[in-house]
Amino acid sequence: MMRQYELVERVTRYNPNADEALLNRAYVYAMQAHGHQIRASGDPYFSHPLEVAAILTDLKLDDASIVVGLLHDTIEDTDTTRAEIDTLFGHDIGKLVDGLTKIDKLDLVSKRAEQAENLRKLLLAIADDVRVLLVKLADRLHNMRTLNFVPPHKRARIAEETMEIYAPLAGRMGMHDMREELENLSFQHLNSEAFATITARLEELRESHEQVIDSIERDLAEKFAAKGIEATVTRRQKKPYSVFRKMQQRSLGFEQLSDIFGFRVIVEGVADCYRALGIVHTTWSTVPGRFKDYISTPKPNDYRSIHTTVIGPSQQRVELQIRTDEMHRIAEYGIAAHALYKDVDVGEGGVAVDDLGAIHISRTARLEQESSAYAWLRHTVEMLAQGDNPEEFLEHTKLELFQDQVFCFTPKGRLIALPRGATPIDFAYAVHTDVGDTCVGCKINGKIMPLVTELTNGDEVEIMRSQAQTPPAAWESIVVTGKARSAIRRATRAAVRKQYTGLGRQILDRAFERAGHEFAESDLEQALPRLPQTGVDDVLAAVGRGELRSDDVIKAVHRDHPERRAKSGRRKLTGEDGWFGLSRATGLKFRVPGLGRKVEDDRRSIPIRGHKGDLPVRFAPDGGALPGDRIVGILQPGEGITIYPIHSPALKEFDNDTDNWLDVRWDIDENDPERFPATIKVTAINEPGTLAQIAQVIGENDGNIDNVRMIRRAHDFHEMIIELEVWDLKHLNRIIDLVRKRGVVSAVSRVNG
Repeated sequence: MMRQYELVERVTRYNPNADEALLNRAYVYAMQAHGHQIRASGDPYFSHPLEVAAILTDLKLDDASIVVGLLHDTIEDTDTTRAEIDTLFGHDIGKLVDGLTKIDKLDLVSKRAEQAENLRKLLLAIADDVRVLLVKLADRLHNMRTLNFVPPHKRARIAEETMEIYAPLAGRMGMHDMREELENLSFQHLNSEAFATITARLEELRESHEQVIDSIERDLAEKFAAKGIEATVTRRQKKPYSVFRKMQQRSLGFEQLSDIFGFRVIVEGVADCYRALGIVHTTWSTVPGRFKDYISTPKPNDYRSIHTTVIGPSQQRVELQIRTDEMHRIAEYGIAAHALYKDVDVGEGGVAVDDLGAIHISRTARLEQESSAYAWLRHTVEMLAQGDNPEEFLEHTKLELFQDQVFCFTPKGRLIALPRGATPIDFAYAVHTDVGDTCVGCKINGKIMPLVTELTNGDEVEIMRSQAQTPPAAWESIVVTGKARSAIRRATRAAVRKQYTGLGRQILDRAFERAGHEFAESDLEQALPRLPQTGVDDVLAAVGRGELRSDDVIKAVHRDHPERRAKSGRRKLTGEDGWFGLSRATGLKFRVPGLGRKVEDDRRSIPIRGHKGDLPVRFAPDGGALPGDRIVGILQPGEGITIYPIHSPALKEFDNDTDNWLDVRWDIDENDPERFPATIKVTAINEPGTLAQIAQVIGENDGNIDNVRMIRRAHDFHEMIIELEVWDLKHLNRIIDLVRKRGVVSAVSRVNG
C-alpha cells in the first residue's frame, strides 16, 4: 500500500507547487475514517481510495482532485457527513465528494431505476465540475481491476454497467486508454471464454509477425528521417474487446481481420502530419475508403489525427495514425489532458504554461474554451430538465454514448455530429428543439428527401419548418438520438395534456351549468387551496382524465353546493344510451360518463373528438359487463360504442381492427347504486324443484332474474341460461358460488366469463 510521503511525491513531480499539507491531511483523515473496514479482497478498505488517488496522479490532476479521490467514499461508507468535509477541506471539495456519493434511501421500484437515478445525479455533478467524472472513472477502474474478489452474482451486473455506461462515457470524454481498459476488464467477466480465446490468438499472432512488425516500424522511421521529419514510430495492437466487437459487427472470422496491428506516428506540428502522410502515400499503395482526416474535422470528443491504411512490405495492410504530440496527449487522456483545474497562477487571458510545459486554463477562461467533449456532456444533461422518468433518461444516455458518428452540415456551414443511422429529424433536434418540433420536411444536398432518410458523412441538410406542425408520436420510432426521443415524448405529453385540459373544461362547463352556476377559471384559481392540484390546468387535466370528479370541483368553488344535485330531469341508462369523451386516436385513457350512473339528456353529452355528434354507448349482448370487470369499448361506425369485458371471446372478431378499440373505465356513484345485467349458465339434475332451488338462492342473495332458457342435454341433465341483474362482479361471484353448492347443480359459470 502506498505510503503518505509516496503519494505526495507523485503529485509534486508534476506540480511542484502542490499543497502538501492538504494532501497529508486528506490521507490521514481517509485512513482514520475507513478504520478497520476490509475490502472483498481482504485488503484494508483504505487501499481502494489510495489506488484511486494514484490513478489520478497518473492523469496529473490538481490537488483538489487527488484529495477527492482519497475522500470519495467517506460520506457513503463511513459516519462522515458533508458538513464535516466542508469544515475540514472546504466547500468545493465537499461538493465534489457529495457528487460522487450514490443516492440511497429512495423508494425505487427497480434496480434499473436506482441505476438511472445514480447516473442522473452523477451527470449533474459532472456538468458542474468535470473533476467529478475523472474521479468516478478512476474509482470504477480500480473496482474493475479487483472485480475477481467480488461475489460471482455481483460481477456480471458491475461489468455490464461498466460496459454500458462508464467505458462509453470515458470514450466520449476522449480518454482512450481508460475506455479500452474498462472495456477489456468488463469483457473478461462478461464473456470469459471469448476473452481467453482472443487473447491467446493475439499472442500467437504477435509472435509469428514479430519480424515483419519490426521491419515496418524501422522502414517507416528511416523514410521520415530521410525527408527531414522528426517522427516517433510505435507499434500498437488491438485489444481483445476491440477485436471481438469488430468480429461481431461485421460478421468476420479472426483470420479475416486485417488491422490487428497498426502504427502510430508522432510528429512535431500539424504541417508535419500532412508531410508524413504524403511520404506514406507516395511510398505504398493506399486502401480505398480507409483515409480519414480527423485533424480538419475533429471528433466530438476533441480527438484529432489522420488515419490511413496502405499495402506495406510483404503485401500486408498497414494501418497508420499520424498526429502531433499534443494530439496524442488528448487522444490518450481526453478531457484530463486539458488540465483545466491545475493550480497555476494564470495571467491576463486566463492561460499559462508551467515549467513542465503543461497548459493551464483558468475557470473563467474555461467557459470560453470548453472542450467539445465537455460541451456534449452538457447537452446530454439538458435532458435532465425535461422531466423524463429514470428509465427514459438511462435509455437516452446509453443511446448518446454508444453510437458512432456521422458529420453533417447546415446550409450556413455549421457542423452537426450525429449517431450513425440518424435521420433529418435527429438533425433538426440537434440544431434546436424548436427546429425539430416544427420540422415538416428536408432537403439533403439540395434535393427534397423523406424525413426517414439515413444521413451520411458530409451531407448538407436544410430543414423546412411550419409553426402549425407538432411532432407526431410515430417519430419516436424513427429517430436514434436521445435528445430527439426526449423532445418528441415531451411534445406528445404536452399534446395529450392539452387534450385532457380541453375535455376537462368542457366537462366542468356542463357540470357548473347543471348546478346552476357559471364556470370561470378565475373562481377555480381561488379554490385551488381546497383541491389536490396546484394549478388551474392541473385541475382541468385531472377532470379530463377522470381522476377528479366535477362535483368535487363545484364544491371547492361553491361551498354551499349540495352533496348531490336534484334528481329531476334525469333518466336511467338502459344499455342503449350513454356518451363517450374522446376517440382512441389521442392515445389517452378515458372514462365513460354514462356507464353505471345517471346521465343528462342528449344535449348534455360530451362529443367524441374527431366525430360529429354524440355516439350511443351500449353493453355487449350475451353477458354484458359488470363493475369490477376490466372493460374495453369498441367503436363501430354507424352503431356507436359497445362495451365488452376484457375477457369476452367476442373481442376476437375485432383483433384486426385495433384502431377502433377504446380504453374505458367505470365511473360508479356509490351513493346511487344500480343493477347491471349478467348471464350465467347452469348444468343441473333434471328433476322437479331444481329450478325453484336455483331461483331461491338467487332471490335470497338480492339477485333479480330477468329471463330463463332451458336446453335439454341428456335424459338426466339439462342446461339453463339465466339472465339476471346484480350490483357488481363481487355480487355475481357470490351468487355463482352459492348456486354451485346446491346438490342439484353439477356446474355453473358466467357467460363471457
